[in-house]
Amino acid sequence: MSELTSMMNIGKEMANKLISVGIKSSEELIEAGAKNAFLKLKQKYPKVCLVHLYTLEGAIHNTEYNRLSEDTKKELKEFSDFLKK
Repeated sequence: MSELTSMMNIGKEMANKLISVGIKSSEELIEAGAKNAFLKLKQKYPKVCLVHLYTLEGAIHNTEYNRLSEDTKKELKEFSDFLKK
């Protein structure tokens, strides 16, 4: 299993948060998907925000989070906004 910190955008702090919600490797993050991982994080860490969701999506696709397509960003923002309701 690959370390979470070996993924783009995932630093030690984010890796520790992911581990605390049961996502312990890059393979587990990819399997969970960004939205599911974000939902788990949001339940334990209510202050995680849209940028964290972008970071997770970027990590899964080996892309810098600020280089995600506009369509992807829009979809993720809609998901994040839905969770706020």
